[in-house]
Amino acid sequence: MDTGTIAAFLAVDLLLVFTPGADWAYAISAGLQKRALLPAVAGLVAGYAGYTLLAVAGLVVIVASSTTVLTALTVLGAAYLVWLGWGVLARPISPGVATEAVSASARQIMLKGAGISGLNPKALLLYFSLFPQFIDPSGSWPVAAQTGLLSTLHMVSCAVVYLTVGILARTVLAARPAAARAVTRTSGAMMIIIGGFLLVEGLV
Repeated sequence: MDTGTIAAFLAVDLLLVFTPGADWAYAISAGLQKRALLPAVAGLVAGYAGYTLLAVAGLVVIVASSTTVLTALTVLGAAYLVWLGWGVLARPISPGVATEAVSASARQIMLKGAGISGLNPKALLLYFSLFPQFIDPSGSWPVAAQTGLLSTLHMVSCAVVYLTVGILARTVLAARPAAARAVTRTSGAMMIIIGGFLLVEGLV
């Protein structure tokens, strides 16, 4: 792949990654906890890694073309986001959460992150609709290799942006417990709203 194609893909991909959504909400929530940000972002990236494997195997086209599968994925992802959002609203997190408690649940934090990105139908459509525009079937690189490269760039972009968002949330709100709780509640509300829109979209 030539550098021009890669640069164009990164420009479009970064615009999408910089758009706030469920991933941002989870990164902000995790950023307010001690040692929770890294496993949270690792989980979000792991969810996209699953899509990468599907894309490289060529299964994304098959799955994305199935209305039934897309509807089921949308409903499942929406319900999961609403459930997570409700949990955040019920137990808003403030800076200074005990390190021991967070360390013990690092795997759970990572799994939640993987669930948020892995059950997001928008990610499937991203791989299905955006990637093909930058892949040249007749190019010198095999399609699988091109897909793998674009997927890797997307995951790196997500990791950098979400880590930055989480660190900024922690830095700015560390000395403001009330503001931190407000931002956490807002993040939970965002998850519920996004889940609600996805649920309506999937069922209507």
